Amino acid sequence: MPSDSFILPLAIAVPFLAGLVLLLKGRQISPWLARAVAWVGFSVPAITALCAWLMFVMRPSGTPMIEQALVANPGDIFSSTPEYLFPCEFDTGLGFLGITLKLGLNGLSLPMFVLAGIVGLAAGIYALYSKADRPTAYWGLLLFIVSGAVGVFASVNLFYFYFFHEFALIPTFILIGWWGGPGGRAAALEMTIYLTLGALLSLLGLLALFLHSGADGFDLVSMHAWTLPADAKMAGAHKIFGLLLFGFGILVSLWPFHSWAPSGYAAAPAPAAMLHAGVLKKFGLYGLLQIAVPLLPGEMHNWGHLLTWLALANVILIGAVTLAQRDLKMMLGYSSVMHMGYIFLGIACVSALGAGGAVLLMFAHGLSVAALFLLSDAVFQRTQSYDFGSMGGLCQKAPVLTAFFLAATLAGLGLPGFGNFWGEFSIFVALWKYSHWLTAGAALGVVISAVYGLRAVSRVFYGEPSPAFQPLFDKPVADIRPGERWPAVILLGVLMLVGFWPASISRGINEALPTVYEDTRPAGHYALTLNFVPPVAPAKPAPAAVPATPSR
Repeated sequence: MPSDSFILPLAIAVPFLAGLVLLLKGRQISPWLARAVAWVGFSVPAITALCAWLMFVMRPSGTPMIEQALVANPGDIFSSTPEYLFPCEFDTGLGFLGITLKLGLNGLSLPMFVLAGIVGLAAGIYALYSKADRPTAYWGLLLFIVSGAVGVFASVNLFYFYFFHEFALIPTFILIGWWGGPGGRAAALEMTIYLTLGALLSLLGLLALFLHSGADGFDLVSMHAWTLPADAKMAGAHKIFGLLLFGFGILVSLWPFHSWAPSGYAAAPAPAAMLHAGVLKKFGLYGLLQIAVPLLPGEMHNWGHLLTWLALANVILIGAVTLAQRDLKMMLGYSSVMHMGYIFLGIACVSALGAGGAVLLMFAHGLSVAALFLLSDAVFQRTQSYDFGSMGGLCQKAPVLTAFFLAATLAGLGLPGFGNFWGEFSIFVALWKYSHWLTAGAALGVVISAVYGLRAVSRVFYGEPSPAFQPLFDKPVADIRPGERWPAVILLGVLMLVGFWPASISRGINEALPTVYEDTRPAGHYALTLNFVPPVAPAKPAPAAVPATPSR
């Protein structure tokens, strides 16, 4: 193994072990030691993620993602796949089934791994400063979610890709059921039913894909070596892709399988909502981009028409429902569902630009929605209400909180200067080439987002306070506290970094998507590689032109 192969196992193991210590021994150790263990558990995945990001960004242009020494060793597991960074493998005793713990990052998984580390740290800091009951158990369950989340995107083996996601969902359900707000247990039950259904469908799709493929192992390396050509046919391919599409779609709240998300997020404690809406919800989208579309490229064109209309329903229908909300947290839950529609539309374009925009928007949306859930809880701590129809004038008492909430809202709307802008811009350009009518419908969603987002800011922070809100102004109200400020600074700071330097994310996408998507488009289909920096390598020669069909 290369010298840096410890990075990924460390990011997974440390939060898991820290969570285990807090759950088993949390009441027996001193409070300061329990807090120190939690700090280590939340910090290590973020530090390793930032180190991986920095090492990737600082590579000289054109350097393969894997060390040359590893590529030269024919006995290594990734010797034939130079697109993986920090590769390592552990024997789990299931090798006879093609299952070993293979870890590695490529241009698609690296942004998601970084997202998991950053949001995990922000959620952890906020939880450490909260006044939750049974804090050590609370922190321990959150650490289990962080461990599972980073494991999902570091996994190359599909069994562990699925395993880590399920491992992270169980503590999510517990947190919502025991530490959630009113209706928490009902919301946790609904989430359990929907997400279990989606997980089972996706697992059936993954198993069927492996059994029909004849690949040597149940991992992305072996499966990508087998990849079905776009014009080839495989028995049951249409049904397998349908299982993956709807299984992953349910996990991402694709319309009409979305009702679990708003109620679940409204009831969830803020750190749990940050981790699920910001990170775990991206599991299904990542599965489509990394597994379903590249391995069954021809089937995306068969299912794409249906997917575009369902995604448009996410944007317009759920957007209209979001407009009707008066509860701040419910509005954010529906808004999160709505924005998943844009990412599905980017994937449905089956172009490198659309898929690249989808990855960028997944990363940026995860940061912005986590910031909004954090800041909405900060509003609740001061007002004891999420009903923004009965608020007003909070800016007079908390101007810094107002500035942070406005910045997070504008980021979610795709304002230039934040990472969301590049994701939405790329998707709209790809969508315009795919269908003008779909682009017009998706553009309506931008207007809807602006209306409900800015209306919420106006009702909560500006204007005169309502009569019900007036008693709040008769007593001191603290502005944003350090435990709220620093997580928000981390999330918004990374959003602005990507907004002003999109190549920090797009460079890896540029390297990964051409290999993944170059064979997925039928002749004449639009494709434009996402590239925010001048290319450093000579362009590939253009394919021979297809003779035009004579007009009748």
